[in-house]
Amino acid sequence: MTIRTESRIIVAGSVGDVWAYLCDVGRWAEWAPTVLECRVRGGGPLAAGGWIDQSARDFRFGHRRSERVTVVEPPHRMAFAGTIGSSPARWGMEVLPAGEESTDAIMWVEVDLANVMRLVPPGILRRRIQRTSDREMAAIKAAVEADVQAGLEAP
Repeated sequence: MTIRTESRIIVAGSVGDVWAYLCDVGRWAEWAPTVLECRVRGGGPLAAGGWIDQSARDFRFGHRRSERVTVVEPPHRMAFAGTIGSSPARWGMEVLPAGEESTDAIMWVEVDLANVMRLVPPGILRRRIQRTSDREMAAIKAAVEADVQAGLEAP
C-alpha cells in the first residue's frame, strides 16, 4: 500500500529565490525537523543520480541516512528516494510562478508501507507526514521571505 501527501504554500519570492534555497542542502536543517546536517555526497550541486547524506534524528534516535537524487529540473522540480522508517519512500518539491514575485511551492511525499510499518494504521502515518510537511513548508516560506527581505534592505 502506498500513501501520498501533498503540501503547498505561496512564498513571497521568485521561483529562483525558492529554488536557490532548496538547492542549498546545507540549510535543510533550518526547515526539516529531523535533519541535523546535510550535504551532497562528493560536493557540488544537486544532480540526478547523486546522493544526499544526512545526519538525522527520528523518534529521539540519531542516525545517518542517504537519499538518492532522482530528479533535478532547474528551476522547477527536484525529487529524492530513500526510506521513512523501514519503508521505501520518495519525496519531491515543485516550484512554480504564482505572480510577479511569488512562488507556488509544492512538497509531495509517497511511502510504500513495508515491513513493520504495515502495522501502523495508514491514516495515522499519513496525518503525521502531512503535519510534518506542512511545518516544513511554513519554515521554507519564512526562510526564503527573510532572505528576500534581507536582500531588499541591503545597501
